[in-house]
Amino acid sequence: MIRTSYIILWVVLSTVFFGAIAIIISFFSRTGNLVHIIARIWGKGILIVSGINVAVRGLDNIDPGRSYIYMSNHQSNFDIPVLFACLPVQFRWLAKAELFKIPIFGRAMRGAGYVKIDRFNQDSAFESINEAAGKMQNGVSIMIFPEGTRSRDGKIRSFKKGGFVMAVDSGAPIVPVILQGTWPIMAKSSLRINTGNVALHIEKPIATSGYTRDTKNDLIESVRAVICEGFEKEIYVNS
Repeated sequence: MIRTSYIILWVVLSTVFFGAIAIIISFFSRTGNLVHIIARIWGKGILIVSGINVAVRGLDNIDPGRSYIYMSNHQSNFDIPVLFACLPVQFRWLAKAELFKIPIFGRAMRGAGYVKIDRFNQDSAFESINEAAGKMQNGVSIMIFPEGTRSRDGKIRSFKKGGFVMAVDSGAPIVPVILQGTWPIMAKSSLRINTGNVALHIEKPIATSGYTRDTKNDLIESVRAVICEGFEKEIYVNS
């Protein structure tokens, strides 16, 4: 636990340090792009200190200059620094409202232009979805954990519908992102942090233009099938 305590201390101190920088920068950056770069540095630092190696595959499946809705499975607290550090594109989070209540970190998220979603207030949630869809129309990519929260057992949970409503409303393609290896590093039920190898695999975009709100369940099934199939292969981390 000594190693875990050291890593947690680093995470807290680096969050305060880089969060403060991000807050200051947010007053001068209209796009939020520079704040996102600060977040990438924050994520890389956490991975280095934690001894986590990440293999990234599938970057050739995306156009860095195009807007997408990235949807990733959610295994661990380490998913966030992995995605920040290793997905080399600008994106904004559609994140649960609780994260915005964290001192400094939450203020930095607001400064970066991230969108909070209240999972317990349907009206507020759909307002957030509309806000995110508006950002998409202005050329911004959005990152979502469609499960809504971390897996308790390492398995992929059912997907929430909100992100898919935003997808069909905006017409932006969905890029499935598969994360493997983060759950053994720090499971939801544990405070212990282990070293390990992580794989981040980017699948080909899935067009949403042929779907409507009435047929969004078909889109949910298509995206979830891609993520589950890739995740269950268990080849990315070990290859």
